[in-house]
Amino acid sequence: MIIAVDFDGTIVEHRYPRIGEEIPFAVDTLKLLQQEKHRLILWSVREGALLDEAVEWCKARGLEFYAVNKDYPEEQKGHQGFSRKLKADMFIDDRNLGGLPDWGVIYAMIKEKKTFADVYGPNGEEEKTPSKKKKRWLPF
Repeated sequence: MIIAVDFDGTIVEHRYPRIGEEIPFAVDTLKLLQQEKHRLILWSVREGALLDEAVEWCKARGLEFYAVNKDYPEEQKGHQGFSRKLKADMFIDDRNLGGLPDWGVIYAMIKEKKTFADVYGPNGEEEKTPSKKKKRWLPF
């Protein structure tokens, strides 16, 4: 699966143009998804030096993206079929409808092919079943 991932507010807390603190488990979850053969694209409003800084921040933590702000590494604006609209199967962004779930829920949704409604129910609240222990989503 090709997954586009936002940076500010998704991997790190909002502090733009500075880089905020990592959102818990963001980098570990993304690295786990890569190990499971998902292709990750960093899709950010950042550009120029600010984008380079974000890419380096991720790289320093062992997270390297398949492409950055493009569909594939070699893509150029002049290429045939170029479109500013990214061709990804899924987008992980804090500006989703319903906001950004925690990274354990994100991982479960991808791994178990669950929808937002599967996890949060029809009222948008995390399902709680008194007779069952809460499932731990992350393997770390």
